[in-house]
Amino acid sequence: MTKYEVLVSQTARKQLEALDKGTRARIKRALRSVDPSRSTVKRLKGPKRDYFRLRVGEYRVILTVEGKRVLVAKILHRRAAYSWVD
Repeated sequence: MTKYEVLVSQTARKQLEALDKGTRARIKRALRSVDPSRSTVKRLKGPKRDYFRLRVGEYRVILTVEGKRVLVAKILHRRAAYSWVD
C-alpha cells in the first residue's frame, strides 16, 4: 500500500471541527488510509475534474492529488457537495 501525505486546508479544518465527534472520527480515520487509486475515491466530472471525492457516510471529502500528497479542500454534507460540484 502506498502511503500518502494528507494536508488539510484551513476551510476543511473548520468544516471538520464543526461536525459531531463521531462523524469527525470517521472522517479522520478515512483520511489516515486514503488512497486515490482505490475505488472509494472518485474523480469529479465537469469543470471540477481536477478534484476527487471520498465518501464517508453522509459526508463528502473533496480533495486534490499532487504526487504523493492529498490536499483536502472541503468537507461537505452530501446535499451541499452536489451543488458545489455543478
